[in-house]
Amino acid sequence: MSADVRFRRSLLGYRRRDVDRAIDEQDAELRAMASSLAAAERSAAERGVEIAEREAEVARVARRIEEIEQVANRLAERVVERERALRVVRRELERARERGEEGSRALALLAEDLRAVRRQARGQATRMRLRALREAAMVTERAGELRAAPGKESEGLIEALREAVARVGAQAEEAAEEDASLNGHRERGASDVFEGLVEVDVGPLGDFSQLVGFEDAAAEIGATSEVSVKRFTRGRATLAMRFKHPVELLRELEERAPFEFRVRDTRANRIVLDVDE
Repeated sequence: MSADVRFRRSLLGYRRRDVDRAIDEQDAELRAMASSLAAAERSAAERGVEIAEREAEVARVARRIEEIEQVANRLAERVVERERALRVVRRELERARERGEEGSRALALLAEDLRAVRRQARGQATRMRLRALREAAMVTERAGELRAAPGKESEGLIEALREAVARVGAQAEEAAEEDASLNGHRERGASDVFEGLVEVDVGPLGDFSQLVGFEDAAAEIGATSEVSVKRFTRGRATLAMRFKHPVELLRELEERAPFEFRVRDTRANRIVLDVDE
């Protein structure tokens, strides 16, 4: 074998070894790339799972946001409805306050009327006391004259006193008869006793203060459980009175009423009174 042939064979051997090394290096690089690709695929799969979870979380959050928006819309509608209701309540309160102020003014007027009625009653009582004192002084003076007068003068004074007593007695009998037929100033009987629900028709009344005074007088009766004004027209008023137990109503009203009256009609559950003008 010649040297040239050996050289060529040696050269071919070197080249084959280089090719084998290059192939081995390529194989190693391919295995490394395959490993990296597998790792990248695993990472991509993990990322896919994570992305799916994130997408599911985003969907849940979106649904929650939608629910919250619906709740917010309902709350906003309720707030609007409450605002409307509050405006209505405010208007009602304003009207109630106005009515309360009007009621306060009416009560103030009633209180003033009551004070006027009380002043009138006190004045009437004072005049009655003064008249009684004058009559008592006159009787005392006549009695003194009677004690001081001798003989026939004393007899004359006694006779005058007897005549005065007789006149007073006759007037008292006439007043008693008149009261028995008209105004209730008579001996009390079973017909004067009332109980339960009774209607009292009274008039004519000069003003509202007289009605208030009469209503207060009726309410002051111990047996009274309820008093209310049913009607007040053309100067006449109808009061509904309820009593807890039997009561001599006419006597109680005569003692307490702020004016004098006559009894026109009495029934089991209704009385008609005419005010003396």
